[in-house]
Amino acid sequence: MLKAMRVQSFLVFAAGLLLLAVAGCRQEETGSGLEQFSGRTMGTTYTVKLVSVPTGAVDTSDLQKKVEGTLDEVNAKMSNYLEDSEISRFNNWNRVDPFEVSSELLRVLSLAKETSAATGGAFDITVAPLVNAWGFGPPGRMPEAPDAAQIEILLRQTGWDQIQIDSANSTIKKTHERLIADLSAIAKGYGVDRVVDMLETAGLDNFMVEIGGEVGTRGLNRDAVPWRIGIERPIPGERAIELVVPLSNLALATSGDYRNYYEVEGKRISHTIDPRTGYPLAHSVASVSVVHPDCAEADAYATGLLVLGAEGFDLAEDLGLAAYFLMRESNEAFSGRMTTAFKELLEESTNDSVLVE
Repeated sequence: MLKAMRVQSFLVFAAGLLLLAVAGCRQEETGSGLEQFSGRTMGTTYTVKLVSVPTGAVDTSDLQKKVEGTLDEVNAKMSNYLEDSEISRFNNWNRVDPFEVSSELLRVLSLAKETSAATGGAFDITVAPLVNAWGFGPPGRMPEAPDAAQIEILLRQTGWDQIQIDSANSTIKKTHERLIADLSAIAKGYGVDRVVDMLETAGLDNFMVEIGGEVGTRGLNRDAVPWRIGIERPIPGERAIELVVPLSNLALATSGDYRNYYEVEGKRISHTIDPRTGYPLAHSVASVSVVHPDCAEADAYATGLLVLGAEGFDLAEDLGLAAYFLMRESNEAFSGRMTTAFKELLEESTNDSVLVE
């Protein structure tokens, strides 16, 4: 579930989120009714594209400051690399007494627990100790892989159900002192949602927000059709588009295990760790993309469904999720599988959304 990148912000090891924003099959460019700005946040980059903004109606530089201010607020609550963030203070709270948190953090933690319950623990924000043990966290690669005894010890130190939430009193607490939480697999999606809300409040109707591959959209692109977002085909050494998805007032998140891994004696060690077993994934699902009205939910479910593998497809169908599973047939060959809701999304679009060969 996790990708190691140490920068002054998030642990960005929870998402194999590799999406390409496209209009038609090309990158959209500034001009002809499109305003664009970008920057860095949460250990990755962000991009905002605005369509049909009347001249003088919006000060783009001022808007960028507001976007970055919004993202700074999210970071201040959910970054594991900011020592004084809310989640860092909770992680350093080596007690089992209630810990008071903001309504935002409470909301994200509640959503995380709901997703964990729905996926049977395949999504778990407490998995970081296991990720570190396998060499994908901030400490870096370990001299050797953890043995079964070490994994069993770490499994006792993790568990999504070991964070208790008291919504009425706006508090959370641990069941044991060493428990830590990492929101990398949901916070970028939540950041997208926050920026989308801010832009709507500013009176904008047609725009796209992207943070580290997580995408949120409103309205239409500059061609007056839904935004077209590309899901990557994970061919080694290349950046190719597997599928183009039309989005309007929807979000898309992808979780994949194909960019961050190492090999030991010819065996692939994935950065995605199954929180239920403590071991890296070994199934054939290379990535899962989820379309949802809320990017935070898309983000969390993409990770949970990836961990579940083929079993995740059945769960996505049961939950009515629009999801696209990309299976690895060989090192360079992949096959895709769409849930019913995902097929309907493509069929209902006025775009010719097709596989890109």
